[in-house]
Amino acid sequence: MSLSIKDTSVKHSLGKILFLCLHIFWLQAGDFDYSIEVDKSQPYMKEATLVTVNLKQTNHDIVLLFDFDLLKSPDYTFQRIDIKEVDTYHAAEISYTYLVYPLKVGKVDVTFSLTQKATTDESVAYSFSGDRDNVKGLVTTNTHIDLPPLILDVKPLPLGTELVGDFALDYQIQKHEGEAFEPLPMQIRIKGKGYPPAVKTLYPKEGNFTRFTEKPFVQSVSTRQGTVTTVTYAMALSAEKSFVLPPLVIKAFNPLTEKNYELLVPKQTFKVQASDSSKLLDKADNPAPFILDWSWVETFLSYLVVFMAGYLSALSWKWQKKTKQKAEPLKEKIQSASTHKQLLQILLSQDKKYFTHSIKKLESTLYENENTPLKQIKKEALEKI
Repeated sequence: MSLSIKDTSVKHSLGKILFLCLHIFWLQAGDFDYSIEVDKSQPYMKEATLVTVNLKQTNHDIVLLFDFDLLKSPDYTFQRIDIKEVDTYHAAEISYTYLVYPLKVGKVDVTFSLTQKATTDESVAYSFSGDRDNVKGLVTTNTHIDLPPLILDVKPLPLGTELVGDFALDYQIQKHEGEAFEPLPMQIRIKGKGYPPAVKTLYPKEGNFTRFTEKPFVQSVSTRQGTVTTVTYAMALSAEKSFVLPPLVIKAFNPLTEKNYELLVPKQTFKVQASDSSKLLDKADNPAPFILDWSWVETFLSYLVVFMAGYLSALSWKWQKKTKQKAEPLKEKIQSASTHKQLLQILLSQDKKYFTHSIKKLESTLYENENTPLKQIKKEALEKI
């Protein structure tokens, strides 16, 4: 096995290969070379780490295909964000790029799964000798390749850190005064780049008020620069009498600047007009000595329903607008794809989970002797949008 490092010196000692901190290395593996690039080898826990694996065919006498991915592990999470392919004659080159977030301190092994699929020109010609709806299976010789793991030396976070990245917080409170048991709407939004916020609840339910919440609404987009996430927490507070909402402090850490900071919602004072107990009693001398006035329940429910309906309507409108804006260009890309490989690249660049079924059919057609027509897979993908 040979190894070369761009712009660095290489020292050999008793078979061990030492390389400097550029974190880019090329190795030979039979019919192809491969390299693993990482933008940082000593990230903090939950810090985005960009990992790119490049495969370059060296044996030009055969046709090579590759099946590659990262292996799942409780020690890290990952997401494929890009795939680039140069499909030249007997000289295939392909690059896979991932965002990796280590989830523990110390040595973390990022492991890979790679299968080399070798075939011949005759086999390729034979597999496509049928019509578009009757493609014969491609015969390949599959070889599992054991790639050495990428070892990350993960640094610990400051004690008490809840968010990792560069985030900002804003909040909205419509009013600070109301009647007894009237819902007082409140919204908190956390937005920024880093490990997606995982704060499920912001305020405790215990106290001299009641808290009504919805599941946090999460919007997240990953690129080579990291993951940008917006989390919106909607809630309503209700109480029988005036109360104070304690300050909300979320401890955060920015691994790029290596500085701690805090996201803060200051103390909030709410004035609630207490119910007049005399109004709850019937002064008439009837067999029933008093009558409880439960009208506040209807009022409370009506406020809550209106609040939730308005909030959900706004979210729905925003989501529909955003979905419509994204749908048309994506439809055009899918419809313009002329080969199974082009369609696979288009779907992989989108939400991989959303098009899982179509991606599997494309990979089976390209690499596993299946013969699903391109037209059929296009139709299924378009129906998902």
